[in-house]
Amino acid sequence: MQTFEVGEDEEGMRLDRWFKRRMPALSLSHLNKIVRTGKVRIDGARVKTATRLIKGQSIFVPPLNLEPPLVASTRPASPGDLKALRAMILYEDRDLLVLNKPHGLAVQGGSGTTHHIDGMLALMPNEQGFRPVLVHRLDRDTSGVLLVAKTRRIAADLGEIFRSRQARKIYWALVEGVPKPAQGKISLFLAKGPGEAAPAPGGTRARDERMRIARHGEAEARHSVTYYAVVDKLAPRLAWLSLKPVTGRTHQLRAHAEAIGHPIIGDPKYGQISANDPRRSDPLRAVPDGIERKLQLLARRLILPHPRGGTLDVTAPLPAHMQSAFDLLGFDVKGQDPIDKAPD
Repeated sequence: MQTFEVGEDEEGMRLDRWFKRRMPALSLSHLNKIVRTGKVRIDGARVKTATRLIKGQSIFVPPLNLEPPLVASTRPASPGDLKALRAMILYEDRDLLVLNKPHGLAVQGGSGTTHHIDGMLALMPNEQGFRPVLVHRLDRDTSGVLLVAKTRRIAADLGEIFRSRQARKIYWALVEGVPKPAQGKISLFLAKGPGEAAPAPGGTRARDERMRIARHGEAEARHSVTYYAVVDKLAPRLAWLSLKPVTGRTHQLRAHAEAIGHPIIGDPKYGQISANDPRRSDPLRAVPDGIERKLQLLARRLILPHPRGGTLDVTAPLPAHMQSAFDLLGFDVKGQDPIDKAPD
């Protein structure tokens, strides 16, 4: 039996997240079992995995069956990575960082992914040796605002802000065609689904997970809601959308855009047009030449209460491939975003 004391920077953290940080080799199934059977206790009392920790509490942990270490999914960090990471910073204070994630850079490691922001953050430990941690995620090909916490306590606070939907996120996208009505709400159930993605530039195919529209009550189906507004358009070919996701499901905006018949331009996974879809032979829906076939999706703005008080409000600039498209189309980013002032 081991005993651990909850530190100041761990206060407010969920027990399962505490185990994930302290004992990453412990499987979730084993953790659930030892918690369910009362072998893990806080100050002598039985707990749940969702129990929130308080500074000074004692956590009693039984002997554990730890999984063998995974093959490293991160390449060795380099001074160049630190320089690149610092160049991404949009805002920084003693508690957190806001990064401008570039297109094509993964947020976390995975199969075949050795270079990612999570690994780069190891180069920025604080005075206590704690490395910054991700608060949320963006897809590899999505650019824009990414929030990072510098301490466990702030990570827990920010995580709760996201879970309670106090964070307001605004995305910009270029989509095929022009949605009608010009402003609306997309409310659908999403679930992981089979099926190969559409060919990506260069003829390769994306093999990552893909979300599909599901029915209410279906296994693993999760409700998802997005508000959208047309900011500008080149009718009938394409539109500039402002999007406000209420929920945060995997690939939510990309799947929602495809579901309403207006996939995001440059999306190799959710840009499919079936053989019997009239858009396939409609030259008016063709994307103009000169627009790069990279994902035209930007996490534009993030607004949320700062854990220390006040409001954090950070905006990311257009990435180069989207700026090029906006310049070509004559879209003015200084104009008013119709979803920016919309009621919550």
